[in-house]
Amino acid sequence: MTFMVPLALFGWIPAVALIFWALPPRRAMIVSFLLAWMFLPQAGYSIPGLPDYTKVSATSLGVLLSTLLVMPRALTSLRLGWLDVPMLVWCFCPFASSVSNGLGVYDGLSAVVDQGFKWGLPYMLGRAYLRSLRDLRELAILLFISGLVYAPFCLWEIRMSPNLNYYLYGFGGMGTSYLEEFGKWGSRPHVFMGNALAAGMFMTAASLTGIWMWSTGSLKRLWGLPTGPLVLVLVLITIGCKNLGALSVLVLGLAAVFSAKWFRTSIVVYLLVAAVPLFIVARATGKWAAEPMVDAAALIHEGRAASLQWRIDMDDILVAKALERPVFGWGEWGRARVYRKSDGKDIVTTDGLWIIALGNTGIVGLAAVTSALLLPVLAILRRYPARLWTHPAVAPCAVLAVLAALYMIDNLFNAMLNPIYLVTIGGIVSLVAPVATVRADRRVQPIVTDYVAS
Repeated sequence: MTFMVPLALFGWIPAVALIFWALPPRRAMIVSFLLAWMFLPQAGYSIPGLPDYTKVSATSLGVLLSTLLVMPRALTSLRLGWLDVPMLVWCFCPFASSVSNGLGVYDGLSAVVDQGFKWGLPYMLGRAYLRSLRDLRELAILLFISGLVYAPFCLWEIRMSPNLNYYLYGFGGMGTSYLEEFGKWGSRPHVFMGNALAAGMFMTAASLTGIWMWSTGSLKRLWGLPTGPLVLVLVLITIGCKNLGALSVLVLGLAAVFSAKWFRTSIVVYLLVAAVPLFIVARATGKWAAEPMVDAAALIHEGRAASLQWRIDMDDILVAKALERPVFGWGEWGRARVYRKSDGKDIVTTDGLWIIALGNTGIVGLAAVTSALLLPVLAILRRYPARLWTHPAVAPCAVLAVLAALYMIDNLFNAMLNPIYLVTIGGIVSLVAPVATVRADRRVQPIVTDYVAS
């Protein structure tokens, strides 16, 4: 690693302070999270008595400190509601897991602090800053702009192989080429996100957001240019990332939003939400046959089919171990993993967030994190029915809610913590919490009023 790693990570907190000095607080918060996720290194430092200092904690801590200095009322005015309960349970569940496994109170408290920095703090900051349709529209626009900013870096790595992280930070990527796998069409970009899937998912999120805002008229021009050509360029580069998983997510997202536009129904979104618990229950109980999915993947690429089969086999082993401690799981320190008896070697690979949550925090933790990510989506569907999703004021919020559901679907196969989604979910909760028990709007006028509110 080069000197740029500590300079970027430890220099990010004062950098966030400068961003807050230069921009309005809400915009500064959004820009800080996006820039950090796009450009900070996938590295970290262990600090005794504190959570590891990583790109996620650096951003959250920087925004928190700047908020306390610039606009503390954003935090003190928060009022928790029932939609916040799953996130609270998810953040505090590691304490019960540690204590129930005899790991001690100190270990439990340390795990709670770590969980709070990774999950609770970005969520809370989203709750604090994003409280209206107008706020969520700004987040959606900046997400789309971030994809456009990232596009040249992706193009470079498609042509030159994933090497930018090596050039700047001195590790990862150098010489990693996918030319043999994808022939003359180049490499899959990583940029500064650690792997190709993370970069592909980021570009997918930006593309889906841009497509929907352009098609609904929510964003007609950007930088004085018509939005349509910018969206087309971004989508083409996203396809050029050649990430099957991310492109599949894009297709699902497009089906969800355009079914609302063309058929005035949210059925696709409901199916996406329902697919998550159904998949988890089926996999955990052993009542889901994976062969059709593997066969379908083999039609596209044999390597992808083999990778999927490997993940399924590993999950089967991990589920059996997790269900030995079904309520609160095994706790931290790799206790949920499976080791060979002869030499103690770890014989499994964990990929999906759901299996990690089940193994470490049990059914309670798994139910909490699933509910924290999906209940806000259902609340949005109740607050703003599908027939209103094409309204320019509602469209950005609708596509962000779909992205939240897609993020949880992606977590069935991967475990890539992304604080941008947690900020988004926090904002959705703030939007719907005051009316969570009120009958959904039947007219557009209340939406317009909310949109033009300060």
